[in-house]
Amino acid sequence: MDVTLINPFINATLSVLETMAFITVTVGKPYVKKDNVAVGDVTGILGLTGVANGTIAVTFEEKCILAIVSNMFGETMETLNEDITDAVGELTNMISGQARKELEVIGKEFKAAIPSVVTGRNHSIRHYSEGPKIAIPFSTDGGDFTIEVCFER
Repeated sequence: MDVTLINPFINATLSVLETMAFITVTVGKPYVKKDNVAVGDVTGILGLTGVANGTIAVTFEEKCILAIVSNMFGETMETLNEDITDAVGELTNMISGQARKELEVIGKEFKAAIPSVVTGRNHSIRHYSEGPKIAIPFSTDGGDFTIEVCFER
């Protein structure tokens, strides 16, 4: 997979979470994900079309997304609820939007679908294209999350 399609999603993730949730995010080493099982408890999934078709998925451990949304809202969030799922959808949308702006600068234009959110332990993430699933792990003081990017070959 073309790294120029991946790096903007890393940059956007760092920017969005540091700006919106006031947290420091550390990027782990990307890897090719072989299965469809989410590594977290709640996932925002968004389809992309343009120079390539694909999807991004942002999947959070429960304790991580609770800490992020608590920072965003300025109040302690203790359980996964509609406010959390709405926030995951919006974070996925913001990450996609910033990444697409960066990609547009280098001549790679994409349009995005409306994100959907899936919750529950060991839920499946279905990407809409058959390309490799590149997973980028991130860590915060509040827990971990992973971005998956998958574009058609």
